[in-house]
Parts: sequence; C-alpha cells; structure tokens
Amino acid sequence: MRRSYQARKLLRHSRKPAELLLVPMIDIFTVLVTFLLMTAVFSAHRDPAAESAASQTEFRDPPPGLQLEVMVRKDLIQVADRNTGPLATLPNTPGGYNYDALTEYLKRVKAKFPRRPTRSILLEAETPYDTLVQVMDRVRRV
Repeated sequence: MRRSYQARKLLRHSRKPAELLLVPMIDIFTVLVTFLLMTAVFSAHRDPAAESAASQTEFRDPPPGLQLEVMVRKDLIQVADRNTGPLATLPNTPGGYNYDALTEYLKRVKAKFPRRPTRSILLEAETPYDTLVQVMDRVRRV
C-alpha cells in the first residue's frame, strides 16, 4: 500500500544521521605509519671537525659510487665522499686557501671517474663570497 505524503515526510525526518566509523580510518593510519617507518632511510650523522683532525694530510683514492663534497673551513679545504668520509685535507698556505692542490686532487678524481660524480660545496658560516666563487670555479672546471 502506498503511503501518503505526510507519512513519508514524517519517516524522512525521523531517520538518524549516519555515524562516522573511526575504526577503519585508524587501521589505515596504522598501516601507513608502519609502512613509512619501514621504508625510512636512517643515516648516521658524521662530525666533519673530528674527522678532519684525524686525517690532516691524508690523500686517499676515491671509492666507487663517489658523491663528492668539498668542505671549505677557515683553516683548510677538505674533499670528502658523502658515504665514506674525508679523502683529502688541504691546509691553508701563507697566501690563503690552497686552490692549486684542490685542482690537482680533483684532476686525480676526474682521471679515476671520467663521468662527473655528484658534487656538493659546503661552507662554514662567515665564508667570503670570493672564496665560494674560487672553489666553484675549480670544481666546475675539473
């Protein structure tokens, strides 16, 4: 039997609003957080200042999979691999930074790795802009 308009209207207004189910959403977030924690990359933080004291005039051959970092400090320039640590430490000369030794070492790296490896230049605070430009020119040329 067909209901009247009034009966249908009364039935429509007496419905309860739908409830929000939080349990499935919590399950999804639990799985998401677990997945993100399992795929996260945890890297060890190295202290470059402590490493530079240990390898003051050491020149090592670059390892395979090189990711080159040139670190400019107040008293030296250090060439390092991001994964294995310092490769060369170039103390300052009386005239300033030893750019020639940097160029020579980078040529050795270029001879071993003809394809350009990833290169980064890291500076201490208060490093003059001219020093940055000089180091960038040396790294770019090789």
